[in-house]
Amino acid sequence: MTGVTRPIGAQPLVADAGAADADAVLAALATPVVVVDDHDRIRMVNPSAEQFFDAGASVLAGLSLAELVPRDSPIMALVEQARLSDGTVSEFGMHLETPRLGQRLVSISVAPVVERPGHVVLSFHELSLAQKIDRQLTHRHAARSVTGMAAILAHEVKNPLSGIRGAAQLLEQTVGPADQELTRLICDETDRIVALVERMDVFSDPHPFEQDAVNIHEVLERARKVAQAGFGKHVRFIEEYDPSLPPVRGNRDRLVQVFLNLIKNAAEAVPEEGGEITLTTAYQHGIRLAVPGSDSRVHLPLVVSVQDNGAGIPEDLQAHLFDPFVTTKRNGTGLGLALVAKIIGDHGGVIEFDSQPRRTVFRALLPMVTRDGAAE
Repeated sequence: MTGVTRPIGAQPLVADAGAADADAVLAALATPVVVVDDHDRIRMVNPSAEQFFDAGASVLAGLSLAELVPRDSPIMALVEQARLSDGTVSEFGMHLETPRLGQRLVSISVAPVVERPGHVVLSFHELSLAQKIDRQLTHRHAARSVTGMAAILAHEVKNPLSGIRGAAQLLEQTVGPADQELTRLICDETDRIVALVERMDVFSDPHPFEQDAVNIHEVLERARKVAQAGFGKHVRFIEEYDPSLPPVRGNRDRLVQVFLNLIKNAAEAVPEEGGEITLTTAYQHGIRLAVPGSDSRVHLPLVVSVQDNGAGIPEDLQAHLFDPFVTTKRNGTGLGLALVAKIIGDHGGVIEFDSQPRRTVFRALLPMVTRDGAAE
């Protein structure tokens, strides 16, 4: 996928003098836009529509609209209504569900193209976008709460635990065999708590980490190879990369840690037979995040996705998934995704997800490196 609009067919749908400008405008829109001809064939898509429908323009070219959405979808009725009324029609809060898209809550506007009878322009507005960005800020706050908790645990818990363990070892030398089992239990449980606290030490590290221009595809390749050599042996990996992406401003090792964690979670979620993990990179226009405490806004055009075909995340956990100690695993600590949220936040990005049966997608939105080497 590239950052340009791809018209399908020889002639533009606007006057020749303004065709180039119109293409540039469409390419810059964060709103998915699709142009359909009088036979309901797709004639043009912009990059946001490629990402929305999870397919490139070469795949969408010439498809019937009925191949993209169900024939009984209200979208088909909206298209006909726009043609008959020769005016714009809209529907708000529509549930759009397809095997490719999963389930989305969208508003749709359909407008006729005056210069081309029967042609219409469809624009899709996903209502959850603002909610997702708000959720990303919540994830950042959750990561910060873990940071404060880690600092408290390091100072207020580890030292007393050392004293408890030492006292248990002294008692073990003076009691009988029956009571030694209890002292060993005290030592083992103390060690387990210390190990948990030490895992949280990474959250309390106040030192800034080294950042450089990082090729995100090298990061994903590294994480994939590690996964295939161990916990992901049973998984089929699918790679859908945009090779034209600019580098990310970040720390290679920490980004490897992020995506290795996401891939591990995906590998544990997929079925033993037929498990698939899809790694995707893309460029997305129009996403900017306000920096707390300032008037600046960070552009987050690089989207890295890890998708699996597992059973999905239980709905009651989704709102708290990046909070510490929230886990679906029997022996999990619930710190992995909290750490992912922290590292992505430290890079100036956000992490979000969609989960349905057989389609769970985690997306990291990251800044790119500008010509002067800074993050944009």
